[in-house]
Amino acid sequence: MSRWKPPQAKSSPYITQAGYQALENELRTLWDKRKDVTAALSAAAAEGDRSENAEYIYRKKELRGIDRRIHYLQKRLPSLTVVSQAPSAQDKIFFGAWVTLENESGEPVTYRIVGADELNPAKNYISLDSPLAKVLLKKTFDDEVTIFIEQKPVRYTVLDIAYSQ
Repeated sequence: MSRWKPPQAKSSPYITQAGYQALENELRTLWDKRKDVTAALSAAAAEGDRSENAEYIYRKKELRGIDRRIHYLQKRLPSLTVVSQAPSAQDKIFFGAWVTLENESGEPVTYRIVGADELNPAKNYISLDSPLAKVLLKKTFDDEVTIFIEQKPVRYTVLDIAYSQ
């Protein structure tokens, strides 16, 4: 049995200015943290037998995680396109829009369509690559959209569209 997995589809290269700044700040913070972890790793390595040294093993694992994220950010940041202006047709849904929808039970829900690197369910940020965002693109007021969740149709009606920076 093979362990080969097909590559994941590339996520959209768009990001808001605030999202790009947050990724740059994260990269700077990781470089600073890496210095501290490297110093702690050196101290743990100096203690002797590394095979039974829990501090050494933990710091090596932590350093691998930091290096993996730094590598990802260094490759991802140059490929991103910062979208800083609202579209000219502000009555349609595009990247960066705050969209208020009414679900089937009549409750309003608000989402912001952002890039894959800014995804944050706690802030109601949904990725441009998500099924809901894909069906919402280029819709306008009072349009109805349907997505399927576990083979069940879920319908939404567009109540409001806003662009803010």
